[in-house]
Amino acid sequence: MLTNKPYQKALKLIPALLVSATFVGCATQPEGSAGADGAAKAASAPAKSQSSVYFDFDRFDVKPEGKGVVSAYADFLKSDTKSKVMIEGNADERGTVEYNLALGQKRAEAVRQELIQRGVTATRVEAISNGEEKPLAKGSNEAAWAKNRRADLLVK
Repeated sequence: MLTNKPYQKALKLIPALLVSATFVGCATQPEGSAGADGAAKAASAPAKSQSSVYFDFDRFDVKPEGKGVVSAYADFLKSDTKSKVMIEGNADERGTVEYNLALGQKRAEAVRQELIQRGVTATRVEAISNGEEKPLAKGSNEAAWAKNRRADLLVK
């Protein structure tokens, strides 16, 4: 467990970051909303069901099945030059809070690098970590853990 003072200060900022991450989805217009820009995004953006990249236990390399999701987002971002994407890295409940925050960040950064390699401008891609704080599935079993080891891509 890391105990240096800068790291402890960063940990104190986590609640504020989590609140900020909650509002990321509010920046996009809902489907069917007024405005030509909103209608174009709803029609072109990758489907919400394809908005996560999943990882193996204690790993942060993007698996081949995750590269399709990354490619879809890269294509969308290259065609809609005004949109940006927030990548939220997540971990399952195993491990310390600090370890899971670091792992979530590595997962988000791995997806970010994949997007950049596919031609997306780095300034349009932000990567943050939720650690274990935003699970998709409750439970302490492999099925739940597998759903929580992910990076979510959110268009803004």
